[in-house]
Amino acid sequence: MYQRFTDFIKDKNHICIIQAENPDGDSLGSAFALDYLLTGKEVTLYCPVDIPKYLHYFADWSRVTNEFDYRADGYIIVDTAAEVLLSKLLDDSAIKNRLYSAPVLVIDHHETEDDLNFPHESIIEVRPACAELIYEIAVDQKMELGIEATEAIFQGILSDTLGLTSTSVTARTFEIASELTKLGAVVSDLEERRREFMKKSPRILDYKADLIKRIDYSLDGELATVHIPWDDIREYSDEYNPNVLILEELRLVEGVKVAVAIKTYPDGKVTGKIRCGVGSGIAEKIAGYFGGGGHPYAAGFRTYDTNYEEVLADLVNIIPGLLAEAENE
Repeated sequence: MYQRFTDFIKDKNHICIIQAENPDGDSLGSAFALDYLLTGKEVTLYCPVDIPKYLHYFADWSRVTNEFDYRADGYIIVDTAAEVLLSKLLDDSAIKNRLYSAPVLVIDHHETEDDLNFPHESIIEVRPACAELIYEIAVDQKMELGIEATEAIFQGILSDTLGLTSTSVTARTFEIASELTKLGAVVSDLEERRREFMKKSPRILDYKADLIKRIDYSLDGELATVHIPWDDIREYSDEYNPNVLILEELRLVEGVKVAVAIKTYPDGKVTGKIRCGVGSGIAEKIAGYFGGGGHPYAAGFRTYDTNYEEVLADLVNIIPGLLAEAENE
């Protein structure tokens, strides 16, 4: 299966690595890992949105551009196989045409079904992080893992597993962490870099306090939601992603089984980030209802022509049944 990666890159001189429009530590770590692994190739890094400041602990973050590279003779999409998370690309007819006509390889670790409707090859394997899958590809295909690639992979894994503490972590994840450490990655140094950029200004801390006051509780406290309107997104997102500020706080409230941060935009778009508590792994199923996807304990969705109240009503309607199903499995 991993030979497909080598077969894809062998006749390519210029590869563009694409992240979805919701970049996170895993997508960025995966993109950089491939960049460092693809020695001898010209590589460009593309994301349709600016890399948020809280991810600037990646040393080369500024190399990621939101200007699409039409010159590449091959494209690798990392950390998603969901069309909804590539809507900014596919809404642009020129980019869409390029993806339809050029070779594309998708590398993803989510359980969500591949629904991309343009021609592509794929390596999809359920893993705690896309960066973990990239490590397996590199080792299997005997690619040289230098310190930059090693650190990028470790950063991606740490990001998507909450520092190796999420329920998705397997024994193999810990083995890989050990192997990466032997290759020179120092987890304490990586974590210190991340924490430096996770620091909050007094203004952001005040905003977090405001978000906490806005939390809505439904279903006898089992569902916690917070509304993040466009004015908040516009004012605060460049400095700190509101989802990152509030989601863990929501999830850790006593009695809460499902936490959802919901952003609303002027054009009627609504996005949701979902986190579930231990034993309530229905995040992916909730996201699937809205056309999104992810993991049992962390997922996301995007929908259109709706608002916070309508999405909340849908959540209240579907979550009790999904929780009941999970308890009976």
